[in-house]
Amino acid sequence: MSLEDRIAAFAKLGERIGHLSDDEREDLYQRAEAQNRWFTHREVAAALDAWYDLLTEEALQAWLDGYHLGEIPNPKSIGIMMAGNIPAVGFHDLMAVLLVGHKACVKLSSSDTVLMGWLIRNLLEIEPRFSITIEEFLKAKDAYIATGSDNSARYFEYYFGKYPNLIRKNRTSVAILNGDENESDLRALGRDVFQYYGLGCRNVSKLYVNGMESIRRFLDAVEKYKYVADNHKYFNNYEYNKSIYLVNREPHLDNGFLLVRESEGLVSPISVVFYEIYNDEYELKNSLSQISDKIQCILSKDAWYPQSLPFGEAQCPALDDYADGVDTITFLKSLG
Repeated sequence: MSLEDRIAAFAKLGERIGHLSDDEREDLYQRAEAQNRWFTHREVAAALDAWYDLLTEEALQAWLDGYHLGEIPNPKSIGIMMAGNIPAVGFHDLMAVLLVGHKACVKLSSSDTVLMGWLIRNLLEIEPRFSITIEEFLKAKDAYIATGSDNSARYFEYYFGKYPNLIRKNRTSVAILNGDENESDLRALGRDVFQYYGLGCRNVSKLYVNGMESIRRFLDAVEKYKYVADNHKYFNNYEYNKSIYLVNREPHLDNGFLLVRESEGLVSPISVVFYEIYNDEYELKNSLSQISDKIQCILSKDAWYPQSLPFGEAQCPALDDYADGVDTITFLKSLG
């Protein structure tokens, strides 16, 4: 199968996503949420819409042009250990393996079999020549891609360390406020905090601010996201964390669905955002450089901070925005 055929298959999958009827979408939403209560209609729709925008022949060709991919005489079996924190989060790895020309051996997350299963079934209907197997135990593969927490990464390294591997660990995203933000900017930042209930590595879990006024303005501006409290899993986290802070008399701010607390920590609990005050840009750069290996994205107003994204775009990665900054295509190409 040529690269052009593989690209065309994924583009057709994008078209199929875009042409789902209302009834088909509703059925998929209901089944995904029945399996995983974090996967509400809003979040599954956001994930599907994002893939619809990305899966075009033009975007796929532009992504792969610089890699000079050819045919692989002896395709490798690539074990993919998928995460399930946000809807279809493992799809990019699957796509990368197949576009390079390898065989995908997939261990689905138990939290995301409905949506990933739907994508795989439809992809195979479009292009039956793709080699995709769903397996419970990924044994004796030629290489592995695994995504999880720092704890699970140690497990992956133990079992997969003797094979070529790409193992991802915990990462999170941060935002920088310098006081120049208006209400619209702060609402956009709210999307980076609340989309997917804060469960993704691209979600902002910490704010770097140069004064408390920015925190108060942020809490007021994100009122539109109070719908997150309608999800009982989110609200249970909110009530639990709030009770802990109250019992321990830990200073915090609270707008009724989000807790904001000063902390040097980086990864905040669900329903909580940490903040840290910086005095100047030199101090800020020094702080961020020390944790660069733990940060997926940095957000700032109009992307004023070097190598940052504008507020509101954390969950809009391009096809070449690789998790942990490791180029998946280059890794897979090296195996061929």
